[in-house]
Amino acid sequence: MKIIKYVIYLSPIIIFIAAISIRQYNEGALGTYSNPIRIYFTPSVDAKRISFNAVALTDYLHKKTGYYFTTAVPASYVAVVEAFGSDKVDIAAINTFSYLMANAKYGAEAKLRVVREGNQTTYKGQIITRYDSGINTLKDINGRTMAYVDPSSTSGYILPKAMLDSMGVKPSETVFAMRHDNVVTMVYQGQAAAGATYYAPPDTETGEIMDARMRVLKQFPDVAQKVKIIGFTQDIPNDPWVFRKSLNETMKEKIIDALLDFVKTPAGKKALFDIYDITGLVRTKDSDYDGLRKLLEQQHISFEKLVK
Repeated sequence: MKIIKYVIYLSPIIIFIAAISIRQYNEGALGTYSNPIRIYFTPSVDAKRISFNAVALTDYLHKKTGYYFTTAVPASYVAVVEAFGSDKVDIAAINTFSYLMANAKYGAEAKLRVVREGNQTTYKGQIITRYDSGINTLKDINGRTMAYVDPSSTSGYILPKAMLDSMGVKPSETVFAMRHDNVVTMVYQGQAAAGATYYAPPDTETGEIMDARMRVLKQFPDVAQKVKIIGFTQDIPNDPWVFRKSLNETMKEKIIDALLDFVKTPAGKKALFDIYDITGLVRTKDSDYDGLRKLLEQQHISFEKLVK
């Protein structure tokens, strides 16, 4: 009888403690205010531009899914990859080569692929120079300064570098500008004789340039008249949106559906275009990137070598 009395006496306390424990557990669950879902963006363009436009994205995702989100722009492409290894990131808008690295090392999964102007689901790298540089062919870069984006940039380093190597072209100096617009600026101002960036075809209706030179039009309105394209790499599958392998499958699908809905809204189209020139998103899978894997193997390009 005494035991029953003690249980009855203590039951409100037990219930209270259990309720507090459950609440604390729920508050710590991924997607809650105290533990938001983390989205990383590759620093291929200005970080302030990304952060500003990412607010519209996280607000929409929260309203659509009920989850809380936070965003960040790490200092380098490789930093985004390594974040998957340390469980610091749940979702990343990542460049193609970095995805292959994140998938090989940490099992990260491509679930969405970027669509750009003209319904393009692939892109390529371009090599640019000033019209007055005296460079008219890729071989003319030999002995001149070459600007690249980042050592893990597919269009801004890996494939252009492999293409120049295969031709025996050896620049006198190689510099990394870290962003596509920085490469264009260096070439425009004559700080580098040539540079590698991403290419996108001109607008089909207006003829306006849509490649990396577009990124500096406000600063240099005559960039199309001063900087020309002299070569292209092979086609590359567009950049994926990548999810941490261990992320809950129900949560993944809920977020994917919300992202697909977001890019269909006027605000979503503007935000994603202002971030990465994205006009749409489509579902994708890891095997869609097997062609690039094969190309890298043919070029004897290894993840380990590039990271070093």
